[in-house]
Amino acid sequence: MTSSPFLPQSRGRLWAEISIVLALSLGASAIYSVVSITNRLTRVEPLSQQTATLNSSLSARPTFDLIYQILGITFDLAPVALVAFLLWSATRPGLARLGIDFTRPARDGLSGIALALAIGIPGIAVYLVGRSLGLTVNVVPAALDQYWWTVPVLLLSALRAGITEEVIVIGYLYARLGDLGWGRWQIIVSTSLLRGTYHLYQGIGAFIGNVAMGLLFGWLYTRYRRVLPLVIAHTLIDAAIFVGYGWAAVAFPDLFGSGDSGS
Repeated sequence: MTSSPFLPQSRGRLWAEISIVLALSLGASAIYSVVSITNRLTRVEPLSQQTATLNSSLSARPTFDLIYQILGITFDLAPVALVAFLLWSATRPGLARLGIDFTRPARDGLSGIALALAIGIPGIAVYLVGRSLGLTVNVVPAALDQYWWTVPVLLLSALRAGITEEVIVIGYLYARLGDLGWGRWQIIVSTSLLRGTYHLYQGIGAFIGNVAMGLLFGWLYTRYRRVLPLVIAHTLIDAAIFVGYGWAAVAFPDLFGSGDSGS
């Protein structure tokens, strides 16, 4: 008898694999974010007076701060290596199931840049509206001391975010949920809600904005099956925010003023 990939045992193994991958990566982030927003909402001070810091110093000694930063970025990419290992195919072009190949670098690069420009400004608008409505905390994208390595580390941090989120949430989950027989919009909506959830620590506004981003990215992926433009777009947006925050905070202090409470 020919075995089916959707026998209960096979489905159970797929769910176990998905659970392990998420527990090692963005699923854990989502759980911590739910706890974080619960903590924030039950404080005396409103969300608008609270602060979340994304890239902070890890040591008062510059050399060790750099070492810790590099180690953190490197080990945060381990789950990406895991899903690449799980979905690597010898019969298809390597990581084709993840929507990753390097056959069209110029087109993928231009598409990523165009997408970053298209959603970057609306994303900032969503953040500012959330701040004005008291639905979003004050997000400090970079609180590193200024050293020769500060900008390179922030760029690597942006690359880490782009690779981790898009490869796992888009490439991996779309492949595995598809294996489980989920429909297109069932996958798009569920993964978008996951994306919003692991950003909840930034407030309700961040949740809404990232769900919208997930819906757009998911629709684009199911249409074109290319994850590299999404990685490029995400990386460019985060890089602009991380590196440009210091200038923006000085130029627009009323919009980017610090909150009263730590993360």
